[in-house]
Amino acid sequence: MASLSRPGRVAIGFSNVSHALTHMVMLLYPTAVLGLETELGLPYGELLSLSLAGFILFGAGALPAGWLADRWSETGMFTVMLIGMGAGAILTSFAESPFQIGFGLAVMGLFGAIYHPVGIAMIVRHARRRGRALGVNGVFGGVGLASGPLVAAVLMDLGSWRSAFLVPGLLSVAVGIGFWLAARSVGLGAVREDVHPEPEVSGRLMVSAFVTLAVTTMCAGLVFQSVSIALPKLFSERLDFFAEESVLGVGGYVTLVFLVAACFQVIGGLLADRFPLKWVYVGAWCFQIPVVALAASATGAPLVVLASASVLLLNGSAPAESSLFARYSPARWRATAFGVKFLVALGVSALGVPLVGRIHDGTGGFYWLFIVLTGLAITVALVALTLPSERGCSAEVGGSAPVGAAGD
Repeated sequence: MASLSRPGRVAIGFSNVSHALTHMVMLLYPTAVLGLETELGLPYGELLSLSLAGFILFGAGALPAGWLADRWSETGMFTVMLIGMGAGAILTSFAESPFQIGFGLAVMGLFGAIYHPVGIAMIVRHARRRGRALGVNGVFGGVGLASGPLVAAVLMDLGSWRSAFLVPGLLSVAVGIGFWLAARSVGLGAVREDVHPEPEVSGRLMVSAFVTLAVTTMCAGLVFQSVSIALPKLFSERLDFFAEESVLGVGGYVTLVFLVAACFQVIGGLLADRFPLKWVYVGAWCFQIPVVALAASATGAPLVVLASASVLLLNGSAPAESSLFARYSPARWRATAFGVKFLVALGVSALGVPLVGRIHDGTGGFYWLFIVLTGLAITVALVALTLPSERGCSAEVGGSAPVGAAGD
């Protein structure tokens, strides 16, 4: 970030850290729930459903959050996100009933929804090479996904499930205060235009690509959320590495999967800067199809490898997907456009909660879950093939840089 301005360093630095923090906080519960089955005497699927409202709000809140950021203040919304999400986690830590747990998780989801439309828009606005910057940001998100199960498991082993929410909640509030002070000191709120703008494509191409991407991100989000939610329970049932039912052991293997996959976001970002975005995106989903199909029956070490490959490909496709959305949206409404993206992706992905819970409780396992995810992966690959070609897009903007060079 040496070549960035001071506002750019603050925007991208805090966006990266907050990406990790947001995903960590949102993935605390799928591991914490393993310690609640005995304490509350409720089945896994019923307990998991307590997080449904939070995951719905995590997606549904993205569009109004993006609109408010464009109309009011990106920095203001970002500060509200960090402090509000932390407050929700702290509330959850003091819950005494299933309803109170669900309420606290809902508060976390509502404020956590602000991150993606606002944080990603800040990166796009300030980055010199979008693909690489989005890839690095994705690594931070992957670290957050990886650390969520492990942080929850460690804090549960050291204290209780309440500690798993209290400590991250306090951390989120502290980061929010730090961002507010740093943003004021460098005048971040005054930067409203892209630092390295690109020519906008025609309205016809913009609408066509946006509709196509809405469909693909909806299916992709459901795949990602379902895999993320299912992994702790999937590993606890299909891995025979544990002499005892160790929450820490399960959380450790889930963390291993996300850490191995996280680094691939940088490679995905570099590919997005060097090659046509459409084909980077389609290629990742073509490889995803056999991976999730094989995971339906896998156990032991092969399951860990396949789970890692699935999350790796999901992460690797993310920079290209976000670069495509940036390419086909006007700069002045960037946060709103990303709000639509994450409303579709995260809002629909909330269905992953009942999907995982009901398939598991109804069939006693996860085989049919991965059959469903295979169908969704096929859908993403086929629909993404209809995205506009780079040659056609270049002609529409009078010979400007091809879509694949979005970060140049």
